[in-house]
Amino acid sequence: MTYSVVAEVRRGEFLESVHHGAVLATGPDGSEKVRIGDVDAPMYPRSSNKPLQALGMLRAGLDLDGPLLALSCASHSGEDMHVEGVRAILASAGLSTDALRCTPGLPIGEAALRAHLANGGGPTPLAMNCSGKHAAMLATCVANGWDTGTYLDPLHPLQTRLRVTVEELAGEKVTATGVDGCGAPLFAIGLSGLARAFGRLASAPEGTLEHRVVRAMNTHPEYVGGTGRDVTRLMRALPGAVAKDGAEGVYALGLPDGSAVALKIADGSQRARPVVMVAALRRLGVDVDADDTLRELATVPVLGHGERVGSVRAAF
Repeated sequence: MTYSVVAEVRRGEFLESVHHGAVLATGPDGSEKVRIGDVDAPMYPRSSNKPLQALGMLRAGLDLDGPLLALSCASHSGEDMHVEGVRAILASAGLSTDALRCTPGLPIGEAALRAHLANGGGPTPLAMNCSGKHAAMLATCVANGWDTGTYLDPLHPLQTRLRVTVEELAGEKVTATGVDGCGAPLFAIGLSGLARAFGRLASAPEGTLEHRVVRAMNTHPEYVGGTGRDVTRLMRALPGAVAKDGAEGVYALGLPDGSAVALKIADGSQRARPVVMVAALRRLGVDVDADDTLRELATVPVLGHGERVGSVRAAF
């Protein structure tokens, strides 16, 4: 991929660092409002793939809605509501936490991590931020009579169906399959395909499975991320929107009118993601300044001696 400067790090007004990236923002008719970098080159969407995978699971017979469906799309913080939700998904399929094959991990939410460690907890599959998706994958396997011990194999019936769903929504073929941090197969598409997919999800009519995914995530964004997380705050600020963050600086969002944003920060930094996302939303005509949350997400503080002395801000 080719990248351009998309964010600046200023200490005072002194330009200290920059973040390169690629960004695509499209209007309801698919017209490009922002195009920076090579948005057609294949990349791994990482956890931004999860809403697409959840749709594939619903199509394959998964019977979830509301908070638990939102949790199936999550990179959750590991709070009590998340852990209990994962247990509930597994129990609905007659499974225990022993069935989870995701990589053992610690909660990624600061408060949840402190509580987990204070209770003597270590890395577990249940605490891992992708455990909601894995629980939903297992429940889908049970609904179809598929083997639950090999559900992470790229050739497993579950994974082949999820790949088909990703390709359909993205409007392009997967060019590479890797292994995500949680152990699940990971499908490479372009940012252009990721934007198409999120625009199609967000604009799907009521009554469709696509709308079911969006409604669950937007109504229960705390299950998608967690307390204080930017993806949770972003969906609360934008009724009807669907958004999902991903590792290595990926972010995708769809609006109810079909507009969409997909971006990747080249160095994988998370701090520039929300800043660039809000700048792209502004270019789509969203009144960022009218909403306190969006206005706050538009910059990230740069600290000096514990005080704000500058900011990370968009460069476009």
